[in-house]
Amino acid sequence: METTRGIFFTFEGPDGAGKTTQIGRLETALAERGYTTLRTREPGGDFVGEQVRQLLLDRSAMTPEAEFLLFAASRAQNVAHVVRPALEAGKIVLCDRFTDSSLAYQGFARGLSVEFIRAANAFATRGLTPHKTFLLDVPVSIGKARRSTGETNRLDREAEAFHARVREGYLRVAAEEPERFVIIDGTQPEASVFAQLWGAVQALLL
Repeated sequence: METTRGIFFTFEGPDGAGKTTQIGRLETALAERGYTTLRTREPGGDFVGEQVRQLLLDRSAMTPEAEFLLFAASRAQNVAHVVRPALEAGKIVLCDRFTDSSLAYQGFARGLSVEFIRAANAFATRGLTPHKTFLLDVPVSIGKARRSTGETNRLDREAEAFHARVREGYLRVAAEEPERFVIIDGTQPEASVFAQLWGAVQALLL
């Protein structure tokens, strides 16, 4: 992790794991204690990233290669224009998905080269690495049930086998970097999930 004034937290996991809810709770808790935060997401972040997001979540067919390169383009834009300036200003950045998503979805689930994805991620972010990554883990069946209550996108409609590979990919990536990852059982009540999340965050705020 390069030297920055701020703290960089990323949140990973399948859709339906509860990332959005927990990011919101953490953002509120930090603000109540006087911390300045910036919340962003991938794909997205700024105007260019949000335009790329619309392409990626559209129902149109897309090759795995095109899918990953669009994610990488949005990531490069988000880091340069949103994340890095916030960190340099001393803010706590909360990012919904980051480089590990591409490893899980386009690498392990789509079958693209994990080595290439790692290299491309390093290029797109100029080596930026989160201080801590929270992986909210839920079984595929639970994630699917939760996703069915809202609007779905192109990735949501993939077969269960695809989402099983995503979950396995996340767990494998987390096992390789145990010091960075905090794996949290996303099937727990929201308050229990947040208690674990907040405990890990406080350790870095001291």
